[in-house]
Amino acid sequence: MKALLAVLLILLTGLQYRLWIAEGSWADVARLERKIEKQSSENERLKERNRRLSTEVQALKNGMDSIEERAREDLGMIREGETFYMMVDPQ
Repeated sequence: MKALLAVLLILLTGLQYRLWIAEGSWADVARLERKIEKQSSENERLKERNRRLSTEVQALKNGMDSIEERAREDLGMIREGETFYMMVDPQ
């Protein structure tokens, strides 16, 4: 009887270990669900970024207005005959 009780106790301990601590445990599943949620939000953010970049690429391919805007903003270029004014923050 004591041997049977010892075997059952060892079996119960092994199953509890698997349930609470080992790979595939409740804690592991909860951690993986949080990781999936975080990755999904990151994927959505990157999809939106890719959509904006794709729109910008199409605008640059199709129109001179976009190219002119980029040249003015990024490179500080001005047209011939224009006057450039720079506002400087006093701080």
